[in-house]
Amino acid sequence: MITVTESAATKVRTLLEEENDESLALRVAVRPGGCSGFSYEMFFDSDSNDEDNMQDFDGVRVVVDSTSAQLLVGATLDYKDGLQQTGFSIDNPNAQRSCGCGQSFS
Repeated sequence: MITVTESAATKVRTLLEEENDESLALRVAVRPGGCSGFSYEMFFDSDSNDEDNMQDFDGVRVVVDSTSAQLLVGATLDYKDGLQQTGFSIDNPNAQRSCGCGQSFS
């Protein structure tokens, strides 16, 4: 399953606090689409099922469906806030190539 860096967990925790709903977790998924074949999806979700993988990173619950988990083994979710780059990024060793915009992979 995906690993979440401390900076990503801190940012997600801040965003969750703004939502003011303790039932929410960060769902990370891989969906068909994008110019390279697959794209990442992240959103807050209060639903989960027995087939979901759930982990806690510094107080942030992260949920990944079983199909996406297979494509995210060894991947890392990070957050950067700087001049060169701001936002979340996923470093996925399973991605053989990515598109020019960096939003999809195969």
